[in-house]
Amino acid sequence: MLHAADLLRDGDTDGAAEAFTNILRDAPCCTDALLGLAISVARCGELGRSKDLLGRACAIAPERAEVWDALGIMHSGDGDHAAAEAAYAAAQLRAPEILDIALRRIGSALAGGTADAELARLEGALARDPLDAVQLTARGALLRRLGRHAEAIDLLQVATTLAPDLPGAALEYAVAVTDTDPPAVAEAALRRAIVLVPEQKSLRNNLAVVLMRRHGYREAKELLEALIADQGEQPGTLCNLSNTLVSLGLQEEALAVAYRATVIAPNMHLAWRAVCNALAYSSHVTAASMLRSTSRASECIIRQDAPVLRRTAEPARRLRLGLLSAMLKTHPVGWLTIAGFEHLDPSAFEIVCIAQERSGDPIARRFQAVAAEWHVIAEGGTDAVVTQVQGLDLDMLIDLGGYGDRGCMTACAQRLAPVQLKWVGMQNHSTGLPEMDWFISDRWETPAGFGHAYSERLLALRDGYVCYSPPAYAPDVAPCPALTEGVVTFGCFNNLAKITPDVLASWSRILLRIPNSRLILKTHQLGDPETCARLVAAFATQGIAPQRICLRGGSPHRALLAEYGDIDIVFDPFPYTGGLTTCEALWMGVPTVTLSGEIFAARHATSHMSNVGLPDWVATDLAAYENMAVARASDIEALAKLRSQLRSQMCASPLCDGPRFGNSLGLGLREAWRAWCTANTPSDNPETQLS
Repeated sequence: MLHAADLLRDGDTDGAAEAFTNILRDAPCCTDALLGLAISVARCGELGRSKDLLGRACAIAPERAEVWDALGIMHSGDGDHAAAEAAYAAAQLRAPEILDIALRRIGSALAGGTADAELARLEGALARDPLDAVQLTARGALLRRLGRHAEAIDLLQVATTLAPDLPGAALEYAVAVTDTDPPAVAEAALRRAIVLVPEQKSLRNNLAVVLMRRHGYREAKELLEALIADQGEQPGTLCNLSNTLVSLGLQEEALAVAYRATVIAPNMHLAWRAVCNALAYSSHVTAASMLRSTSRASECIIRQDAPVLRRTAEPARRLRLGLLSAMLKTHPVGWLTIAGFEHLDPSAFEIVCIAQERSGDPIARRFQAVAAEWHVIAEGGTDAVVTQVQGLDLDMLIDLGGYGDRGCMTACAQRLAPVQLKWVGMQNHSTGLPEMDWFISDRWETPAGFGHAYSERLLALRDGYVCYSPPAYAPDVAPCPALTEGVVTFGCFNNLAKITPDVLASWSRILLRIPNSRLILKTHQLGDPETCARLVAAFATQGIAPQRICLRGGSPHRALLAEYGDIDIVFDPFPYTGGLTTCEALWMGVPTVTLSGEIFAARHATSHMSNVGLPDWVATDLAAYENMAVARASDIEALAKLRSQLRSQMCASPLCDGPRFGNSLGLGLREAWRAWCTANTPSDNPETQLS
């Protein structure tokens, strides 16, 4: 028997089958031999014979859970889910403490369409013994697979508390909380599961994703690189590594890794999405290359049959306007859009939010106040979101997530509303989606002649394309530091992903032209000593001494705003310029030297600076950018004067004028709706149909 078992373990199925057959000639009722032979022939594709052998084993030794479990596995493999569930039930009756059997049973119930009955059975089992960690885990796992995540997490948390060393419970809990807030809970659960279930490689990938959400990019990079070394290059792992690399300011490496994912999986949407993300930060990006990449990402989305979304083509009626994003809260999406929605005419627009869970977050509360309806984004993937949103009877939908983390572009590709618009939230360039009808912009972001670079129609608002809501807790504007320090201090609080080698070289040339000038960089990634050391070394190669560079990590938002008091002029990165960071700097009295480019993300600061009345701080080529920085730094009195009046100037500008912006947004949305009405008004031709 030991020899036969060794052959089976080593993968010699033919040899194992022969050895087990020989044993059964002498001992036809040997359960272990029947079980071994059943497994051997199943691996050779003989499922029917395997089930017959296991049926004999169950008849001979009905008390043995493992033979019933094996019979369930064979029935599952053959697609007979009812028989599989019955076999697993028999196995579970004999070994209720084995979680794997319970999990296989719920899998069969799901596949066989009896999940509700299984859910009820588990509820009854827990009523009899509410502290049974196996049944708690099984019910939690089933709820998670049914998309009822909040209930699942509650049960799985109890299960892991009752049985902290139960591997399956730790695994189910870790999977359930991976995409939930706060990410610290997910991180702890994943680390525990990795210890208990080290063979589950996907846990390390999931931990890397959670670490990125917590700004632990370097550890995430190391985890993903180790995972690739261990199991080879998998497209999903490469995509996550690309996102990690770009967040660390390694843009070209990130782009190369993303392209490797497309080579392995050329028709994988996620791979092309990673390309789009990395390309937007690359020094080599062009409007044409961005559109090609987003269009390719769009082509890889599997579309279902287009739904019939019937609406009356009445240009002036009140419209149901959906807002789709998991970031309707204290987030760049929130800061830059909430004022517009607050000042939309409620008699003209009814706002329906499809967003994150309701919370006490101050910006989220403002969204909740303007929403006629609030729906939490459906769990269960694209299909669930599509079913949910199509059922809301919307006239228009604004996507505020894009191709970013937790974005819903694949759902938008299924046509969620008659009119779909892209605005803020990973709005770095065109989505490439044929189903995205409009792209909200302004005359600075997309001047005349830029339309060819977008798959959408451009909806240029009257002033800027966003409206900034400054926080009430922002400190007062501090005096110009150069007045007391005697030297000019530049600064940039943008994401490290935006600081390319070309940006670093340009900033170094400016610093070299202004003796004793300094540079303060602040972002979450700079809380990591190794990342800081790499950046300091990069400046040193450009001739900038370490003492001229000050690197600061993340901090609470009010403290971050206060640190603008240490800066005279903001260096805007390129090609991906500052959006919210530019608005925050202006609010704190600090102007930005910016370089406008081709893609949408390359013109954010151009729009904000122009909208606030500072178009003369916008350069159109690199030499002008560097010369402008040097010239502005040479006139401290002018800087101090501008600083003292900039907040008032900003308050009076359209950038912070909520009512003006709301009116502009409303006019733009109405224009988009009228265009749909015109296209969908029946003509005299009786064959014309409403779409």
